[in-house]
Amino acid sequence: MGNTINILLLGSGGREHALAAKLAESPRCGELFIAPGNGGTLAVGENVALDENDPAAVADFARETNCGLVVIGPEAPLVAGVADAVRAAGIPCFGPGAAGAQMEGSKKFSKELMGRANIPTAAYGSFTDEESALAYVRAQGAPLVVKADGLAAGKGVVVASTLEEAEDAVRACFEGAFGDAGQTVVVEECLTGPECSLLAFTDGKTVRPMATSQDHKRALEGDLGPNTGGMGVYSPVPIVTEAEHAEMERIMTATVAELAAEGIDYRGCLYGGFMLTPEGPKVLEFNARFGDPETQVILPRLENDLVEVMLACANQTLDEVELSWRPEWAVSVVLTSAGYPGSYEKGKVITGIDDAEAMENVTVYHAGTAVNDAGELVTAGGRVLDVTALGETFEAARDLAYAACEKISFEGKTLRRDIGLRALKGREAWA
Repeated sequence: MGNTINILLLGSGGREHALAAKLAESPRCGELFIAPGNGGTLAVGENVALDENDPAAVADFARETNCGLVVIGPEAPLVAGVADAVRAAGIPCFGPGAAGAQMEGSKKFSKELMGRANIPTAAYGSFTDEESALAYVRAQGAPLVVKADGLAAGKGVVVASTLEEAEDAVRACFEGAFGDAGQTVVVEECLTGPECSLLAFTDGKTVRPMATSQDHKRALEGDLGPNTGGMGVYSPVPIVTEAEHAEMERIMTATVAELAAEGIDYRGCLYGGFMLTPEGPKVLEFNARFGDPETQVILPRLENDLVEVMLACANQTLDEVELSWRPEWAVSVVLTSAGYPGSYEKGKVITGIDDAEAMENVTVYHAGTAVNDAGELVTAGGRVLDVTALGETFEAARDLAYAACEKISFEGKTLRRDIGLRALKGREAWA
């Protein structure tokens, strides 16, 4: 056991509140700074005003506050090269540099790397002009998946079941619906099967997979409506077979090995989004950081000291670490503002969180909250809270999460009431 260290965590969402809470539990955690943080992170550390996407500013702050670890939550600072600046300043950092962050920052880069490493993924085409993309769409026929190449906050993906939807999605990208992210468009075959996320800690050499999880992306019950950042999640995923799990682990390890072989030093979290197809697991996408809301069910089940694990990733000693997991199931339900993922109002007073957290095995992570001038906790985003519960059985965890949701109120509170129902029905629910 080493001495305590000061830690800087970048980000402001539910993922960051979950990371902050887990880091703060560690006996190694000294002062914990969260930039910019939210209404929930105030309880476990100090929120600081700092531009998380400014590499020099982050490195300077970490140096001035004598931080022994910087943890980067969201994707934008990673793509901006914040980890490179922090490492150049001699400070251990959890998160890949700009080169590794291309795994998420450019879908084209990621697909090409998978091709070189023979990683199973959907067939695709990549285009920088509308006409070529439309011609490919018409040649392939629906269903197709149309993706903006760059970062679009989880919303730049359209699963098009008709040719018209696919063409509209291509036009939307090139007309600027996702800004610069849509200047290159990737069109993929539409894979079928259940989805599963497998996140892994890595130091660039060793890969330590975390527990499996499954997110619910669509806004409405029955997996209908537009894609969102995630409406609910559970862990582990009961339908995954041993063979599928072994193949997903193999893919994650092969991907990190390919990055290393190409001279990319990848230290942090690699997130594999998989489709469990009839031919076996295939990669839908990679992300270069912890998932949101997956983190909110994975970290409560992790028995290890998160500071120790992250330092091992930063210092390339992960081969000395074995992960251990609580046996309980975890289910998290996202409470959103009315109108999300479209436009929504902010500033609605939130009550009942203390009552929810008074329930055993319930944790409420703040995603889009702030404290107003009157000292009241108010809504400040589309996804407002992640209500996470642990249970001895999947049903127990799910029932507890929903019971906790009932304790919390704010004007316009919206939630999906079918999170995890498919998991209870088994494999045939995806047939």
